Amino acid sequence: MTKILIVDDVELFLELEKSFLDELGYEVLMARSGEEALELVASESPDLMLLDMYMSGIDGDEVCRRLRAEEQW
Repeated sequence: MTKILIVDDVELFLELEKSFLDELGYEVLMARSGEEALELVASESPDLMLLDMYMSGIDGDEVCRRLRAEEQW
């Protein structure tokens, strides 16, 4: 089953996206911050990530930068 990680600091957006993807049959993981997303990527290895680009702390752009800097991703 395809595993999708959605990352957003707005709970409503997380729930809407999760509901939509659940109905399509995907396994959905959720993170509420860039820090949490990086932890989940390391432990769960999702197939796809949907990132909010505007979050406090580590934003989606920085998550991408950090993952691209690691050879395994």
